[in-house]
Order: sequence, then C-alpha cells, then structure tokens
Amino acid sequence: MVSLGGLARKLFGSANDRRIRSYRSRVAEINALEAEMSALSDEALKGRTAALRAELAGGKTLDDLLAPAFAVVREAAKRVLGLRPFDVQLMGGMILHERAIAEMKTGEGKTLVATLPVYLNALAGKGVHVVTVNDYLATRDSATMGRLYGFLGMTTGVIVHGLSDEERRAAYACDITYATNNELGFDYLRDNMKYERGQMVQRGHFFAIVDEVDSILVDEARTPLIISGPLDDRSELYNTIDTFIPQLTPDDYEIDEKQRSANFSEVGTEKLENLLRAANLLKGETLYDIENVAIVHHVNNALKAHKLFTRDKDYIVRNGEIVIIDEFTGRMMPGRRYSEGQHQALEAKEHVQIQPENQTLASITFQNYFRMYAKLGGMTGTASTEAEEFGNIYGLEVVEVPTNLPIQRIDEDDEVYRTVEEKYKAIIAEIRDARSRGQPVLVGTTSIEKSETLAALLKRDGFDDFQVLNARYHEQEAYIVSQAGVPGAVTIATNMAGRGTDIQLGGNLDMRLERELADVEPGPDRTEAETRIRQEVQRLKQQALAAGGLYVLATERHESRRIDNQLRGRSGRQGDPGRSKFFLSLQDDLMRIFGSERMDSMLQRLGLKEGEAIVHPWINKALERAQKKVEARNFDTRKNLLKYDDVLNDQRKVIFEQRIELMDAKDVSETVADMRREVIEDVVARRIPERAYAEQWDIAGLKEDVRQYFNLDLPVDAWAAEEGIAEDDIRERLTAAVDAAVTERAERFGPEIMTYVERSVVLQTLDHLWREHIVNLDHLRSVIGFRGYAQRDPLQEYKAEAFELFQTLLGNLRQAVTSQLMRVELVRDAPPADPDLPEMQAHHEDPLTGDDEMSPPVRDPNDPSTWGFVSRNEACPCGSGKKFKHCHGAFEA
Repeated sequence: MVSLGGLARKLFGSANDRRIRSYRSRVAEINALEAEMSALSDEALKGRTAALRAELAGGKTLDDLLAPAFAVVREAAKRVLGLRPFDVQLMGGMILHERAIAEMKTGEGKTLVATLPVYLNALAGKGVHVVTVNDYLATRDSATMGRLYGFLGMTTGVIVHGLSDEERRAAYACDITYATNNELGFDYLRDNMKYERGQMVQRGHFFAIVDEVDSILVDEARTPLIISGPLDDRSELYNTIDTFIPQLTPDDYEIDEKQRSANFSEVGTEKLENLLRAANLLKGETLYDIENVAIVHHVNNALKAHKLFTRDKDYIVRNGEIVIIDEFTGRMMPGRRYSEGQHQALEAKEHVQIQPENQTLASITFQNYFRMYAKLGGMTGTASTEAEEFGNIYGLEVVEVPTNLPIQRIDEDDEVYRTVEEKYKAIIAEIRDARSRGQPVLVGTTSIEKSETLAALLKRDGFDDFQVLNARYHEQEAYIVSQAGVPGAVTIATNMAGRGTDIQLGGNLDMRLERELADVEPGPDRTEAETRIRQEVQRLKQQALAAGGLYVLATERHESRRIDNQLRGRSGRQGDPGRSKFFLSLQDDLMRIFGSERMDSMLQRLGLKEGEAIVHPWINKALERAQKKVEARNFDTRKNLLKYDDVLNDQRKVIFEQRIELMDAKDVSETVADMRREVIEDVVARRIPERAYAEQWDIAGLKEDVRQYFNLDLPVDAWAAEEGIAEDDIRERLTAAVDAAVTERAERFGPEIMTYVERSVVLQTLDHLWREHIVNLDHLRSVIGFRGYAQRDPLQEYKAEAFELFQTLLGNLRQAVTSQLMRVELVRDAPPADPDLPEMQAHHEDPLTGDDEMSPPVRDPNDPSTWGFVSRNEACPCGSGKKFKHCHGAFEA
C-alpha cells in the first residue's frame, strides 16, 4: 500500500526534485547569454565587472544580476581555465548563493562551482571568504581560481599559517579571500584582543562559502578554537591544596572508577572548608559559593590526582617531569599535558616543579563563528545524512545536485566475517585479484593505526608497491591521491586523506604536468614531454576503464554513514564505471557495540565456517540503523555543547562590541564618568543602607572605600557628624570632590593624553577581567553537572550563575577602572606606547586524533614522519640544502 506522501513524491517529485526543477529557467537564461559573451573581446568581458557593479549601485539586487554574472564567469572560465561549467554546476552555484548547501558528488567540480556565487557576491565589495580544510588547498585554489578572478578585474588573497598582520590585512582587503577555518577563527579572536581599530585584520563577515562543509561545520565543530597564554605562577596554591588531600579519610570522598570521577562527601566538604578557611583561601561562607568556583576546580583536581591517577600506570615521573602514558598503547607521550590544571595537580602530588598553567585568553566554536556571517553557503559530496543538524544549528538547507552524467558505480552488499583475521585475509585476496586485472584499488580504513596494520599485512604477503596515506602531509598526499586511478595502483587511506583532490582514472593529467615539467622551460622539449604524458594518461585511463574503474574497498564501517558515503563517492566520478564493497568483522567497533556476541553465536549455530562471510541486504540495513543511532547521539552531544557555548557567546558579543565602541570613540570620558558615578552609588549604598539611622552608618568603611577607589582622604567622618546630614548630601559632596580631582588631573595631563590614558586603562582592565571570567566559566562548567543529582537542570543553573559572574565582572570593571584612573600619573618625556598583547598560542584539537592541529611540528632531519606539512619551495627538513621539491618531495614515477 503506497502512503499519501509516497504517492505525492511519485506524481510531483520530492521537495529536492522540485527545487532543482525551479533552477532550470535560470540556467536557460544564462545559456541564452552565452553567444553574446563569446563575442566579447577579453577587455570587453573584463569591463562587465564594472558595469555589473554600477547596476548594483544603481539599485539592482544581487539576485537581479545572477544570470549575467554567471554568464560572465562561465565565459571567463572557458578562456582562462579551459573549463566550461556544466548546467548542473550553474545550479550548484545558485544553491550556494541562496544560503544553502550544495551536495555534489566527487568529481563534479565543486571548486569551479564556487567561482560563480563568489564573483556575484564579490560585486558588493564587502569581501567574500572561501573556506577550505587545510593550507595546501587554500593556496592551491586561490592560485588557480585567482587567475579567473584577476582576469575579471577582482583581487584574490589567501590566509595561511605564518602570515604577518600586514599580510593578513591585505588579504582580507581583497575582493575574495581563501582561508582555512582555523585561521579565520583565530584572526577573529586575535582582532578582539587588539588595542586599536587599525590593528585589526578582518573587515567583517559578509558571505562565506565553506568547502567540505560537513567536515568543518560538523566534525571539527566538536572542539573549540582556543587562544591561550601562560598564567601567573600558582605553584603555591597547588602545593597548599595538595597538602589537604592526605588529611582526608575514605569517608570524606566517593570514587567512581568506571566514570573516572571523584567527589567529596558532605563530611569531606565540611572538613575541606575548615582547611581552606585556615589557609585563608575560602571566600564567603561555603565552598560552593559562586566566588569559590576556581577553588572548587582546584580541590577536585587534587582529589583526582591522588585517588584516580596511579603512578607508573597513568603517568611516570621522569627527569623531574610528569609524562603521560597512553591508556591504549602503553606508550609514553612526552610533550602532552593534561588540561585545566590537572597536570599541575599531579606535579604538586609528586612534588616536582610545577609548570605554569596555560590560561584561555579567548575561545570560540566553529558553530558560533560561522553563524556571524550575514550569508553562509556550503558544498560537499555528503551532507544529506546531517541535514537536520545543518538546519537546526546553521539554518542551512541541504540540496542534492544531480550529477552531470549518470552514476555507473556498483555498490555491493557488505561481507561480514566472524574475526578480524578472516576479514583481513579476504581483503588481501580481493586486492590481489583486483590488481591482477589491472583495476586500481582505494582501501579505506577508519584510523591511522589500522592503515598501518593493513600495510604491514600486505608487505608480509609480498606487496611492496602501494601507498599509505594518513593526512599528515597534505601536498604530497594530494599528488598521490590524484594518481590513485592508475591501473593496478593500491592506495590505503584514512577517512581524512586526500580531501579536495579527485581520483581520475589513468591519473590526474594536470598534476602530472605540473610536477614532472616544473623545471622544464617552454620550448620543443616541453611540448614533446607534454604530448608523451597526455598520451600515456589516456592509455592508462582506457586500461582502468576496461578493468572496471576504481574499486573502493572499505575495511570497516564508520560511526557515520556520511564518512562511508565520502569513501564510496571516490569511485564513479563523471559517469566512470566503479565498484565499492565494505568488509566487516564481528570484532569491529560498530559491530561489537551493537550486539555482535549474539550474532556470533547465531552464525556458529548456522554452521558458518572459518573464512566464510555472510552477505545480505538486511545486514546493510541493520548497520545503517546502528549508524543512525550513533549519529543521533553525537548530534545530541554537539547540540548540548553548543547550548553551553551560546551562554558564553552572548557575553562574548557584548564584550567584543564594547571593545570596538571604545576603540572607535574619539572620547571615552563619558563612559569613564558613568563608571565613576556607579562606583560612588555602590559604595554609598553599601556603607549607608537605605532607611538606616545615622548611628547604623559604616562611616569608617566608607572612608576606607573612598581612599581605595578614589585615592582621596576626605573628611567623611566630619560630614556624618553634622546635624541633619542625609545620605544624599554625603553622596553629592563625595561626587563633587571626586569630579574636582578628575578635572584637576585632566587639566594637568591635557585632553589628548587623558583620552589615550582612559581608553588604554579601560581596554586593558576589560581584557584582564574577561580572561579571568573565561577561566571561571570553564571551572563552573566542569562542576555544574553535579547539580543534576539535586534534580536541577545543569544548563539553567549554568545560565543563572554565568549571568551572576558576568554582573560581578562589570562591577569589578567599574571599580578597577575608577581606582586606576584616580591614581595614574604622567611620566614626562616618555611617549605613551601601545600595551603589548600577552604571549599567545593557538590550539584546535583534532576531534579524531586528539592532537593539537596548530602546534608546530618538531622536525627530526632523520625522521620524515616528524616533518608535517612542507611547502614545495621550502628548504628540505633533511638538511640537504635543496628545495623540498627537488629532494624528499620529489615524486618517483
């Protein structure tokens, strides 16, 4: 029986089909302009950019200009790149322009698709950002597509690691800027730590197109971008708190080894409060007052260090340092440190030198960074499985773009074996069979370790001519991936490898020409070599086609269907034949999690012999259901993390907007005066309570507050002794005295210097308190989950306490700024200098490996595995003195 929804889809097509149909009239409009564009000279075609900008300035919208702008780009692409965008690529460009995600299969030319909406939106002159996953792709795409934009009179910049602020500012000032997601986020954070508007490098967030949008906005969004700097030395605090833990008894705490958690009991909390009070470390009445958030964090770390971390199992002490031991491999991990003060707590426990803790100076998640753009679009080969997340978090709809040619790839049912050993035997036999036919094979693994395991097994079986890719060296790997379609080639890759590069049957002609003829001057020799390479690539392509195209052989299912689809999509590009198959075992992670023990016993009863596999469509469907459950759980986790980050993000916006207003303002004296008046109100209200009798006034406290905050010794006690004096009279006299002192100081300094001093003090104080506030929120978040035990919603509790902490920050800001400005003195002949930014380090943890993507590699000249990404023209890290491309970066054909 067909459902009403199914019947409607049969009659009218799905919503996606209807949307695609709606673009056909615009495509026809663009195609109708092709003859006109072809007839233009290069100069006249270039002149269309100025004409379109004039129309935009005259009142037309970008939507009005879509057809002529796309027609201009199509013609320019033909002339400059030798490529003519297909009709489906025009549709992809429209989808990106309409704030949506274009799902386009591998090999459909997404890099070229982006040029259409990029050019159209760059006409507005506000800057368009094209976001890629690594420096290599940003550099490559900006160089290739920059030729197209340059031909049309537009400027192109690229942001990669290692640029100066001047270079970044120039790149952001271009019409089109290519950059990685990490660099964009860090530039935004760094900009909001500058002290002058002119020092900032970004110029706004108008329109961004995110390539590999699922990787950047879903996978990498699990971990925030963090800028950190060294914290003041807190060794004494750690050592003091460490002395408390041995004084506790087992009744004072509860340990849960399975959850790796340690909590104080009520008795233990009371005992700890007494110890902290004696050490003068407790503020307020109880440990869990909001002022003690940081102390709670430190005592919890100390308890974990003593009760959950075991020496020589979780860590060792070597040369006076705590070295972490990897729980899975048992290997030492020198250089890695536990975060958020846990490592310092272990150093205090073992009485070794406590290294300074890194403080978070600024942080942001990719979700909140990319939601700042007025307009956002994305493209990838696999987004539909995450459509709900894109819709909920970013407001982006996923639209599937049909392929230019029908897909001919055959996706076979999974083969399930009982053990990993049986699975690997079958995989090796399959690889040998494919190679004997001359069919290129791409072997997909879920981790670097598993790719290395399979490589070792292949070597043991006599294979020596294969490539192993694990996303460590983007440029070399892009070339290897591009040649993975050569007949008989065997390439083992993790799901991270080879992004942005197509596997073309017979090999990628352009990349071969670029690499093999890089040092050959134009002339007869180069022409002859080009012809030879073209003929060879064509011959190899025919061989690969005859063998059945690229065979994608996956060694395991991933947690996400999207990653599996990415791997499958490597085969069958542009109508080529291809084949894909997944080899699984009941010992694989996904199978083990979802009840493989029952299946194992059932298969044994059914008489499944060693080496035999079970193959059935039902298995595929069951696995997909399991993957959906994991995807839903991961989505819930990301959504929950985002809810907490949104609290910080709201406060971050307020602080960053306030900073920009302060930097833009010609005079901040009014802001400073408001702060001063509020401090006066606060101290008077605190020392002279409303409706209190004169004998209840705390005049001594008021006199001390006036000395502390305003640096004035006023006869407050004499004022209070006057007959009939009222609270308002004291407030007015205090305000007059403070204003007089401020006026005298301003006249002494002069208006220009006074404005500079006021702005500098406000900005520096705001930054200092904001950093402390971030640390407090981090600590609060690490313990707020315990409120759930009291049947209270941790998120609501976090919001309430974060708001209270923010109000405290604003109060402290008013007091600190007022106090400093009432004490500041001018040193003659010393020109005011901009304050230095703190020493900063950028961090972004790879959600798949846990490694910090931003830490520079420590290169051992004798060990290429430590070199990381090396530019083609960089000196080779081996120390030979040659360029990398002529040394270890040379590719042997």
